[in-house]
Amino acid sequence: MVGTRQLGALFAVGLVASTASASAASSGDVVPGAWRVLPRAPIVRIDQNPVSVWTGKQVIVFGRVSGKLGRSYVAAAYDPASNAWRRLPSPPTSVDGIYGYAAVWTGKEMLVWGQGIGAAFNPATSRWRLLPRSPMDGAGLVVWTGRELIGWGGGCCGDAWSGGAAYNPATNTWRTLAPSPLHGAQHPVGAWTGRELVVLVSGTNPDNGKPWPASLARAAAYNPATNRWRRIAEPPATREDATAVSDGHDLLLIGGYARTTPSPLPWKLARTLFAYDPATNRWRRLAALPSARRDFAAVWTGKRLLVWAGTTNPGGGAPTKPESPSRGFAYDPATDRWSMLPQAPLRGRMDPTAVWTGRSLIVWGGGTPLPPYRGATDGARFTPAS
Repeated sequence: MVGTRQLGALFAVGLVASTASASAASSGDVVPGAWRVLPRAPIVRIDQNPVSVWTGKQVIVFGRVSGKLGRSYVAAAYDPASNAWRRLPSPPTSVDGIYGYAAVWTGKEMLVWGQGIGAAFNPATSRWRLLPRSPMDGAGLVVWTGRELIGWGGGCCGDAWSGGAAYNPATNTWRTLAPSPLHGAQHPVGAWTGRELVVLVSGTNPDNGKPWPASLARAAAYNPATNRWRRIAEPPATREDATAVSDGHDLLLIGGYARTTPSPLPWKLARTLFAYDPATNRWRRLAALPSARRDFAAVWTGKRLLVWAGTTNPGGGAPTKPESPSRGFAYDPATDRWSMLPQAPLRGRMDPTAVWTGRSLIVWGGGTPLPPYRGATDGARFTPAS
């Protein structure tokens, strides 16, 4: 039970209790609609989580393949209208992404950003071009603002970056973002709200497991129009490896796991769903996920939040056998309730790439919950009945 003093403290940091949060998710409700297995893609042996974009007509998928002769990169496009794939020209081999990749759609090109070097693919010309080298390595949190690709944070192997950069395709130039009040983060969480990039970071230094100084922010928002940051209210609870999606107004923070210092093992996955309103600088708690998971696909449809796949293994030395659920959920903010998606015709996996086409959820790829990584090269699309 939360005492009066504790409740007051929660409101002080911007938490607003949702009157509908007590409504339980109904696992018996199933969203009307149907899944359809995609035809076999012309790319195989992906050894790192793929990335994808929706162009308005097709899904473009990019991935890395490692072999005896080194790394290479592959790309393919899927057209839902014809239900057919086509292999795209090979991306430039100089696009390296030891820390992973991120991709955005500009309205004209797919931008792929790796370790400081990126490339752009134009479907109209079916050609790739290299981007100029960025002033920082990528890719931590990456978004498209309608004018620029903005990347912030990232890192590996003890490094946690606290800088950011923005790329403007119209001028083919990069710029360095103003310094943020945040500490460095290998895996920052956030989304573009339509006006600002909201960034959330955990309170723990990945290099030594100790808390970051309290003087450094845990949450901040960046406005590219002014090149300024502002501190914002922290989430009601610390979450790592959570997923953030914008619904066009609020930022939705989904799942993740709770981790304290020193970390108890195994870590505990969270079912929480929080919403942040940039206009009021307040958080509110929404109905909890039907089941806890992480590393799932999440998209906003304009009406619902769709969640699919992921893993039930919290990590941190969890002794339980990891599972990758193949069943997904849908959240309706109008009723603050979760419903089930129909059973997918795919095996569950971690980190599948996913897009919303305006009509269907398309998921593809992903991998096994634990090493050795085995990439999946199959996919499906789910089309709600309404």
